[in-house]
Amino acid sequence: MDTADLGLPVEVPSTALFTDQYELTMVQAALRAGTADRRSVFEVFTRRLPEGRRYGVVGGTGRVLDAVENFRFDDAVLGFLRERRIVDEPTLRWLAGYRFSGDIWGYPEGEVYFPGSPVLRVEGSFAECVLLETVILSILNHDSAIAAAASRMSVAAGGRRLIEMGARRTHELSAVAAARAAYVGGFDSTSDLAAGFRYGIPTVGTSAHAFTLLHDSERDAFQAQVDSLGRGTTLLVDTYDVAEAVRTAVAVAGPELGAVRIDSGDLLLVAHRVRQQLDELGTSDTKIVVTSDLDEYAIASLAAAPVDAYGVGTQLVTGSGHPTCSMVYKLVARAESADAGAPLRPVAKKSLGAKSSLGGRKWAARRPDAYGVAEAEVVSAGTVPADLVDRQLLVELVKGGEVVAREPLEAARERHATARAGLPLSAMQLSRGEPVIPTEYR
Repeated sequence: MDTADLGLPVEVPSTALFTDQYELTMVQAALRAGTADRRSVFEVFTRRLPEGRRYGVVGGTGRVLDAVENFRFDDAVLGFLRERRIVDEPTLRWLAGYRFSGDIWGYPEGEVYFPGSPVLRVEGSFAECVLLETVILSILNHDSAIAAAASRMSVAAGGRRLIEMGARRTHELSAVAAARAAYVGGFDSTSDLAAGFRYGIPTVGTSAHAFTLLHDSERDAFQAQVDSLGRGTTLLVDTYDVAEAVRTAVAVAGPELGAVRIDSGDLLLVAHRVRQQLDELGTSDTKIVVTSDLDEYAIASLAAAPVDAYGVGTQLVTGSGHPTCSMVYKLVARAESADAGAPLRPVAKKSLGAKSSLGGRKWAARRPDAYGVAEAEVVSAGTVPADLVDRQLLVELVKGGEVVAREPLEAARERHATARAGLPLSAMQLSRGEPVIPTEYR
């Protein structure tokens, strides 16, 4: 869901300068050389998953579609380029009329991917496609990293609720994108109101330690919060003495107390003690929320604790140690001339080492075993075999410059849960390992 679904206006600025200068200088040179209009195919893929990860998660596809729609060189942008003499006047005139008119195919948001998976395929003239490289990679690398971290945390949580709380630990705009990607990966809500406004993600939040410290006593603080937010609120109980705070919280809110939050200490031990205390005080329905520098490993270590929800910040919005997916945007095929009917010719970088790539416009499919569990990611530029036709992963996202695959964010979230469930059980292990299925090139 986004604000278009909510009926809320959002000003969307041009994304044309979310790019590197060499994209524009390449366009200028190609226009002069007469090669700018050659039909071209670019693909986004990663050569490897982040170290130790077993699968990746496609995040940010919806934001990519927004960015492509709003990639426009308005007067202010053109004035900046002219003042800095970044490109010449003929190129500026070409940019003034820029509208992406090509086609984009890709893995739908929430789908999982593996090394070599053609996560996105962009087709059109060289000039119009190359301009989109940086903004597409910026979005997909960031959002896919967060979605993958969120997915691992969701696995570790085992069905317990997850709250995204990382807005104070990253750039203010990245925080909104991170909340969105986390929701795709399995989180249930966010503390970031901008994310709630923009994407319709459920928002939560009550109070911080400062609220307790503001009042003359902890009881006064709890009473003020309950009076304002109701007995179902969540009270923060670790400002002073946890046991005393729990007693006070129950005395103030009664058995209708919604939850208590623990933000420090040995969370495993404290959670057990608080659960026992709450039960003894007759508040067995009161939930326990834990926060404090959690990641997937810390969440997994609390599996035996009587915890009902986890709040995660820093580790989530930084990709839990892997803030990018190392996706690249490579030209894999181009026409031999600017003629509309000119055939496509596969092209590829052939440098030494790990940076070589495979040419050709590719399809991808996930082959299941006899039990319906994924056993291989099949990638090829050849003909799709009959047994894989219905298992192809790329879907049409943009046709002739028009977005054709807009969907609610909830659909991406549900898709991810389904895709993850179709992987071998070893995908759920948090220990370091190789990709859970191999990529087969045909």
